Amino acid sequence: QVQLVESGGGLVQAGGSLRLSCAASGRIFSRNAMGWYRQATGKQRELVATITGGGRTNYVDSVKGRFTISRDNAKNTVYLQMNSLKPEDTAVYYCNTVVITMVTIPMGDWGKGTLVTVSS
Repeated sequence: QVQLVESGGGLVQAGGSLRLSCAASGRIFSRNAMGWYRQATGKQRELVATITGGGRTNYVDSVKGRFTISRDNAKNTVYLQMNSLKPEDTAVYYCNTVVITMVTIPMGDWGKGTLVTVSS
């Protein structure tokens, strides 16, 4: 079972940047596809970006060109670089191991997440 701890959130003005980190435990991290999710107040959790063990990435349309997901298998860490932030990006951000088929399915237990607040 992979355990995940998210960090790097904070308060930023619109147009600013943040880099989120997700530290994972577990020897099989490098083989796991990983995903970043977010949940805004009163809304359902949504998938934001995924990265396979081989480094292939995918993004929800609303963040394409602004967010970049990456991973450092030596550090058991996955990152989410967020640029040109908008107030609608405000949410608690979570990472999880995922299985990517016709849909993307989160597999692990959810961590506490990290709060990103974008002011206008």
